Amino acid sequence: MRAFGFLSFGHYTNAQGSQARTAADMIRQAVEIGVGAEELGVNGAYFRVHHFARQQAAPIPLLTAIAAKTSRIEVGTGVIDLRYENPLYLAEEAAALDILADGRLALGVSRGSPESALRGYEAFGYTGSQDPRGADIARAKFDQFLRAIDGDKIAPGNPAVVGPGQMLPIEPRSPSLRDHVWWGSATRDSAEWAGRLGLNLMSSTALTEDAGMPFHELQAEQILRFREAYRAAGHKGAPRVSVSRSIFPIVNATDAAYFGHRSMTQSRDSYGIMDGFRSTSGRTYAAEPDKLIEELKQDKAIALADTLMLTIPNQMGPEYNLHVLESFARHVAPALGWKPSHLGPVTGDPIG
Repeated sequence: MRAFGFLSFGHYTNAQGSQARTAADMIRQAVEIGVGAEELGVNGAYFRVHHFARQQAAPIPLLTAIAAKTSRIEVGTGVIDLRYENPLYLAEEAAALDILADGRLALGVSRGSPESALRGYEAFGYTGSQDPRGADIARAKFDQFLRAIDGDKIAPGNPAVVGPGQMLPIEPRSPSLRDHVWWGSATRDSAEWAGRLGLNLMSSTALTEDAGMPFHELQAEQILRFREAYRAAGHKGAPRVSVSRSIFPIVNATDAAYFGHRSMTQSRDSYGIMDGFRSTSGRTYAAEPDKLIEELKQDKAIALADTLMLTIPNQMGPEYNLHVLESFARHVAPALGWKPSHLGPVTGDPIG
């Protein structure tokens, strides 16, 4: 690990204890956390995307707002569900954002996770999937998205405007965007697929596999397979790799009241069924800084990744979430090899 950021699920609910009671609360607080995180030297601000739920659903305007108010922090998604997207419109928006952010975009995309709506992407007008989870249209859209950002000529031109026999590419395009695309992977096979395409890897918060090993070891194997597939495909570069964890340094009585019990009740991996598959999710880390450092140094996936995303309880408001990030930055991250954002952009491990 050389960098860390926060991953917000963007929840909002009008309930007791929630400081994000409306969509306006959630969105404005997200910008506040992003700006405050940069001041702490945090490297990234990342957001989950969900539809038909009281969560963040439209990330591009949010990331643009954060990028406009900052100069160093990476802004990204973890992840955009491609089943719901027009790939050409996404290519235009992502290119514009990458330009506005001076290349600080980390565009995480994938098939997405289970949604509140049943085949909700069909309500968006995207029908024709033969897969019960819509994986086929997600992959097809991703192929079209990559061709668009690579500058392939997509649409026939109007002869009266551009002359006869012309094909037109998407505009605008950002030269650096292709290097800033991440595939959100929940299996070892999909990580290998991402490696063969030369993408960056955003390992999921839950893996839809149960191989009888601890989550961090399963995730570490996923990362190693990704890098080997990247190498075997002949790519030469330094692909980025991220993992996410729930980590809460306990440095005062408030932390202990909120999360002290989790050190006992959620200190083990969890297993269940997700999307019809046996799944494995990682444990919650909640302890005093010295103990956290000791435990996190044993996490093999964190050791292999260049970026660690801390999942934050966004409904607890900007002040407390920035406290969590500051506690991690001050008391834990330096011992794990962290380099604050003012030292420059994050890079992956060279392969090839």
